[in-house]
Amino acid sequence: MTRTILDCYTDEPSGLGVPPYLGTYPRYLYGALSSENPYYLTIDDVRLWKFFSSKRRDEERDKKTRVNVHNLTKNYSSVREILGHTKELIVVAGIHTPGKYLSAVPGTLYEIKRLVGDLRCRKILTGPASSLGTRLEGGKRAERTDVSFFDEIENNYLGINEYDRISEYAVKGAGIIRQIPWVPVAEMETARGCAHGRCSFCTEPLKHGYEERDTENIIDEAVALAREGIRHFRLGKQSDFFDFSSEKMERLIAGISEKCHPETLHIDNVNPALVTEEKVTLVVRYCTPGNVAALGVESFDPEVIRENNLNATPEVVMRAIRLICRIGSERGDNGLPLFLPGINLLFGLSGESRKTHIHNMHHLSLICEEGLMLRRINIRQVTVFPGTPLDRGCGTKYLAKNRKYYWKWRNEIRQKIDHPMLERVVPKGTLLKNVFAEIYDGNHTFLRQFGTYPLIVCVERRIPLRRFYDVSVTGHMLRSITGKVA
Repeated sequence: MTRTILDCYTDEPSGLGVPPYLGTYPRYLYGALSSENPYYLTIDDVRLWKFFSSKRRDEERDKKTRVNVHNLTKNYSSVREILGHTKELIVVAGIHTPGKYLSAVPGTLYEIKRLVGDLRCRKILTGPASSLGTRLEGGKRAERTDVSFFDEIENNYLGINEYDRISEYAVKGAGIIRQIPWVPVAEMETARGCAHGRCSFCTEPLKHGYEERDTENIIDEAVALAREGIRHFRLGKQSDFFDFSSEKMERLIAGISEKCHPETLHIDNVNPALVTEEKVTLVVRYCTPGNVAALGVESFDPEVIRENNLNATPEVVMRAIRLICRIGSERGDNGLPLFLPGINLLFGLSGESRKTHIHNMHHLSLICEEGLMLRRINIRQVTVFPGTPLDRGCGTKYLAKNRKYYWKWRNEIRQKIDHPMLERVVPKGTLLKNVFAEIYDGNHTFLRQFGTYPLIVCVERRIPLRRFYDVSVTGHMLRSITGKVA
């Protein structure tokens, strides 16, 4: 049987698989099927075949990079032949934390149906979309579409959600890298589910109970990826990295650092309530500069916190921010501070009112006034997924009620907080090293360093893509910066 893995990209509260990040699901599937040497395709490959007869244009001549056909595998020119011989197509999909992506467009179930619905092969849907659907835009309910064209819908297909089987799949799955010509950041799963499991909007408790992977197996996976050329690692597929004990955390990040010599070793989600001096110090010691702890704040409004069972009070959040900044604000050799906090804010939660924005602005202003640093503030409208407490409770009530305020609230945060914060984090003249050129937009090139939440850098001329540059900061926009190649 010829089997093909089709990666339509995933983004969950606990995991990112949108290029340049390579998610865990395709790697596990490849590991499960490694003896068969399955094909790996991205949705970009299939779009190029479907709409452009697999003819790749010279991107240097494109006025604007076509990001929907940008992340092609080595198989892109043979998609027709591959799909023609495929007996089983395994589709990985699911966006549960909608966002804007610089150089990729994830596939929705509606698009997937248009692209492969009529293929004459057995079609399997797995990944986050298989249990809870998907949604590319925030502020709405999960996408509802006909999925009857799939022969099987299975979140645990081939056992990719069982840690005793993943222990083998994760290591063997590193072989998928041989089919990828672009430079990926490997998303590494360290745990699943949520040890807290209370937040009204979150899908993680619906998919798994809380379970931690074996530390040595994670290190073995990293070593296997390093052998295939991976130098950038993101320990992101976990709801709260600080759920680990200090001892387990040190074994993990010290082991990857010592055995893989990574150029990037970053973490992602952190519960503010579990931030300790010892754990922050360990992250600074073993991880690479530019690291970010994405703090699941969601709201500083006490009423919203209470109604949605959020993890931390404003006092706890402020303590965590002060602690991370005190230990991690020293500038590293790539030009960025070693380790900074980031904040997630959600619009549309139960109990939201105009007072919510007042509470948010008060605490964000306090952070600025104290001279602290935030690497980024992620603001999005909540997506209501079936089965969550938010769905069973208010649903989209507050989204509908307060949507007319969202642009104003967001813009005030961007103007009064984000802009001066960027000037503080990367002052003019800062030299950012190893910045990767990703896309063109007219005469502008957009670049990012590899990392957990990289800054977008705009260079006001076209330079060759897919190369690394050192860039000097020349100016600041609301969420990105301008620079010139040094």
